[in-house]
Order: sequence, then C-alpha cells, then structure tokens
Amino acid sequence: MIKPKIKVCGLTKFNQIQELIELKVDFLGFIFYEKSPRFVLNHLSLEQISEFNHQAKVGVFVNETVEKIVEISEKAKLNFIQLHGDEDEDFIKRLRQSLSEKVEIIKVIRIGNQKKKELKKTINYQPTTINYLLFDTDSKAFGGTGKTFDWKILNEIKIPKPYYLSGGISLENILQLSTINQQPAVLDINSKFEIEAGIKNIEKIKTLKSLLK
Repeated sequence: MIKPKIKVCGLTKFNQIQELIELKVDFLGFIFYEKSPRFVLNHLSLEQISEFNHQAKVGVFVNETVEKIVEISEKAKLNFIQLHGDEDEDFIKRLRQSLSEKVEIIKVIRIGNQKKKELKKTINYQPTTINYLLFDTDSKAFGGTGKTFDWKILNEIKIPKPYYLSGGISLENILQLSTINQQPAVLDINSKFEIEAGIKNIEKIKTLKSLLK
C-alpha cells in the first residue's frame, strides 16, 4: 500500500500552521467560503497566508466567481484551487485560462445516495483541465461534517486521476483504507482532528503521521 500524503484543511490559527509546516504536513487547506465556521479570512489576512513558506497551499472555494478565485490565489500565493461547489465544465475552463499555469485544480465530487452509474457519469464529465479529484461526503454545508461515505463505492468505478479522500477520516477508521483498491493520493483531514472548528488537535495529527509510516 502506497502511503498517502496528508492535507490538513480548515486552518485558521497562525501558530498551528507554523507547527504543521515544521511537521512537514504535505498540504495546508484554507477555506474561503464565508458560510463555513472555518472561514479563514475571519482569522488571517491574504498577506499572512502568502507569507507561509509552504509549497502546497490549497484554497477551498464554493460557487465563487472566477475573478475572485484568481484574485485570492494571487494575493495569498496559493498552489492549488479546490472547487467544492457546483462548478461546471465551462466555469473550470474559464478558471484554468485565468489562473497561473503553476496553480493546479482539484474538483470535488460529493458522494451521497447516487448509484454507481450516476457517479461514473459525474466523473466522466469532469474536464481534462483538472489535476485531481476529491471525494467527500455530500452535505448542505459543503463538507466539514465529520461524516464518512461508504468507501466501497470507490471499488465499483474507474477513477481516472489521482484523488483526495475526504469526509470523516479519523484515527478510528484509518485502517479501513486498505479496503479501497485504488488508493487515495492524499487524505484530506479536518473535523475529526480538531478541538473545535478551526483549532486543530496537533497531537492527533502527529499520531496519524506515525500510523501512515
């Protein structure tokens, strides 16, 4: 089993981010969705985010405009854009043309009660201009619920790109990853590694890192 990388999402605290950088966490996730309890701009400025010395800063957006995403991406010096809303092929095409070539795009597919056929169709409709898929549990809150979808559905479909796995990943269910045939490239962790929204449990993250060694 290839060891997946780790993305810690929903970061809000300056000192914790510095600590995670020292721990060599692979991806840092910043949520730019105002309705999220982890909306980063309530805590940090774009300039502060730009100054973090890390090569994989991910900005999470939900149904935002192309112009706003590009502006934030440039000012915060983001390396990845994660689209967590209902962005269609035309939107992603316009975004790709507007973003710096170096910035990669992650498109989220929210998994709820859809059947295998529906999920296949959704995956096949994703534009080739995206770099990664991300599978998360469907919710009205667009993620961060701590709920897990049935990972077995991933064994019933062909996943054409490397993918992030999100939705309720915890120390308690991490060993169940071995049941997935096509392993995730990245584990996207959030609420199960928190003390409260936006405040991470660094010790739990350290434990996860040691378990994945």
